[in-house]
Amino acid sequence: MTLDRFVRIKYREDNEKVNRLVEILRELGLDCARTIEEKVDLQFDALRNLRENLKDDELFIKLVIANALVSYQLSGKGEDWWWEFSRYFSENPPEDIVEAYSSFLPNSKTNRRLVAGKLKRIERVEPFLSPLSISEIRDYYFNGMERLRDELARVMKAKRSAKTIVFAVKMFGYAGRIAFSAFVPYPMAIEIPDDVRINAYTKRFTSEPPVSFWGRIAEETGIPPLHIDSILWPVLGGKGEVLRRLKKHCGEKAERILELRDL
Repeated sequence: MTLDRFVRIKYREDNEKVNRLVEILRELGLDCARTIEEKVDLQFDALRNLRENLKDDELFIKLVIANALVSYQLSGKGEDWWWEFSRYFSENPPEDIVEAYSSFLPNSKTNRRLVAGKLKRIERVEPFLSPLSISEIRDYYFNGMERLRDELARVMKAKRSAKTIVFAVKMFGYAGRIAFSAFVPYPMAIEIPDDVRINAYTKRFTSEPPVSFWGRIAEETGIPPLHIDSILWPVLGGKGEVLRRLKKHCGEKAERILELRDL
């Protein structure tokens, strides 16, 4: 028996950079994250477009959850993938989600990899999504995003902090905001999606695992991890249209956001 599990791990950390990170995020605040999500993120526009075309909020939100669960190992930019999804289902409203994805995914231009495994994920989540009523979906949005995360993790046999699980909750939050015309902040307890870009960016500050590091930064700044993810996304993405929209809608705060890129 060793003493390893009783010893608190000491991670390398650049205190000066971390302090500046916290200072900038506090200055930006939750309102800035919301502006980025609703006016800068092209994925939000894609969801708004789909909702307007479907005119069925229950189906709209179920599709968004399903699509988020297969949004990994993309063969194109995330924004392009969500617009492809939006346009396809706007023109082809599905009666059966599994059957619809069996036609959609194999012919996708921006999500060509690991199609068989992704179709199995749709099959796995469908029995959970299918019976949900709009009132149950509304309750998840206003009172139970953590509960939704836990249910998705159970159904998908994944960790609650798994990247696709927490990303599905994030996109559900977008969809709920659009469908119910109300902003509900993400819970502090839902982790940041630990993707390649976040992982690499975190290493600039610390050797601590990204999920725990950004959870700590969230507590210090008062900005939930999923909203921090939104602030970091334009910094790490680099798509020209996104940077243009950032400068247009965030005003002086755009300079602070871009300063994060140079930390």
